[in-house]
Amino acid sequence: MAGKAQRSKPQRTPKVHRAVVTRTVDDFEAAFWPDEQPVDNAVVMTMGALHEGHAALIRAARKQVGREGRVAVTVFVNPLQFGPSEDLERYPRTLDDDVRLAEDNGADVVFAPSVEEVYPNGEPQVRLAAGPMGERFEGATRPGHFDGVLTVVAKLLHITDPDFAFFGEKDAQQLAVIQRMVADLDFDVEIVGVPTVREEDGLALSSRNRYLSEEERTRALALSKALFAGRDVAAQGPKAVREAASAVLDGAEGVTLDYLALIDPHDFTEAADDFQGEAVLAVAAKVGSTRLIDNVRIIVR
Repeated sequence: MAGKAQRSKPQRTPKVHRAVVTRTVDDFEAAFWPDEQPVDNAVVMTMGALHEGHAALIRAARKQVGREGRVAVTVFVNPLQFGPSEDLERYPRTLDDDVRLAEDNGADVVFAPSVEEVYPNGEPQVRLAAGPMGERFEGATRPGHFDGVLTVVAKLLHITDPDFAFFGEKDAQQLAVIQRMVADLDFDVEIVGVPTVREEDGLALSSRNRYLSEEERTRALALSKALFAGRDVAAQGPKAVREAASAVLDGAEGVTLDYLALIDPHDFTEAADDFQGEAVLAVAAKVGSTRLIDNVRIIVR
């Protein structure tokens, strides 16, 4: 990855004050690379509206790099990954709360750039393409979404130059296409997936959960219940997994299913009926006007 040959990494002073908030690339580099002593560093990329799921990513990053390493959190609502009918303007912006959560969980620097800072020449004419992996499931529902994701992730990897980048397993397809981009294009970074964080009743944490009414939140539990039902019969094979999960969703009031799929995580294709091994059981649905996604990783026998 560009930059590592020209720049060594700084010695970190243990954090005893607030995380530094930066808005420009120059300010970020000055805060994240204050001197020339080499240490490990990590980045957690977010769109803000941080919750306990993001906190788990930041804590995992801190554990990975140790006390002397450095952890950056990026907060950027990327317009390239929103379709024309999606909730770009509605997406919550809560930077003050985000900074507090980031520093409480071990971040050294928060990078919260403007759209103009990330795309100084306007909407980029050259973008990364996610290819076939980005055209299925989420990509079929949201055309071009993963191209926008990969374009901004690539830019932020170049800016932050991390040894490790942490992403949540809740966004399973996003994690898969980022891992594939890094492998295919020889980025010098290790991508680390962190398990999904859930409420006590099983609901996967999401920034979009705040859009749900109390009644809708109760209805949204059908997604995780369906996934758990499929996971419970994984030893019986793919057909049993699909049937058990579908049975829960078929009777779910107020849930409009987009897809329920048993997926081969290596290429994000639908698993065949004779599939065996690790798989991702994934679901996407609308509850009211809010679109939610969730998944569990299972071993199919």
